[in-house]
Amino acid sequence: MTKYDPEIAPDPTAWLELDEQERIRIAEVHHQATRTRLPSVKAHAALHAIVENQIAEGLDSVVRAVLRLMHEGLSRHDALHAIGSVLAEHLFETLKVEGKADAKSAQTRYDAAVERLSAKEWRRQYGS
Repeated sequence: MTKYDPEIAPDPTAWLELDEQERIRIAEVHHQATRTRLPSVKAHAALHAIVENQIAEGLDSVVRAVLRLMHEGLSRHDALHAIGSVLAEHLFETLKVEGKADAKSAQTRYDAAVERLSAKEWRRQYGS
C-alpha cells in the first residue's frame, strides 16, 4: 500500500502491515496533494492514522460510528474527521486526569463519546 485516500477504506490487513510512521506519511502526502491548509499536517495525518487503525482493528464503537456518520450524510473523510475530533478531545481530557483513571475506564469514556457523536452535532461544532 503506497497511497491513501480517506474516501476509500484501506484494506485492514494491508493498512496494519504498514509501519505507523508510513501510515502517517501517506496520510500527509494525501493532504499535501490536495493542498489542504492545516495548522499541522503531521498532527492531522496522525489522527487519520489512529482512526484508520481503530477501524482496521475492528474497534466496534468506531466502526459503527463511521458507518452511522456516513449514513447521516458525511463523506467518509469527514466521518474520520468527526471521530478524530472526539479522539483529540479524549486525549486532551485523558492527559488532564493522568493517574486518576485506568485504561479500561478511559476506553469506556472514549467509546461512549464516539457512540454519542452525530453528523448534525459535528457540523454544529465545527461548521463543516
